[in-house]
Amino acid sequence: MIELMRTNDPVLISFAEALLTEAGIAHFVADSNMSIIEGSLGVLQRRLMVDASQEKRARQLLSDAGIGHELRPQG
Repeated sequence: MIELMRTNDPVLISFAEALLTEAGIAHFVADSNMSIIEGSLGVLQRRLMVDASQEKRARQLLSDAGIGHELRPQG
């Protein structure tokens, strides 16, 4: 799996998840349980992951939605 995004912003993660789900791109949010456990300190970020075969499509989708600046660098 490839990490597309890492953030403490639950709204941003939710928005990205909704876009990926609607486009039929399988994804996984890593560290969501750890973020909840640590409370509201914002220390642990959630990571949005996609299969390597869907990376290009997912990056294009999120960029087109205006959140491309939030994406992790490729490679």
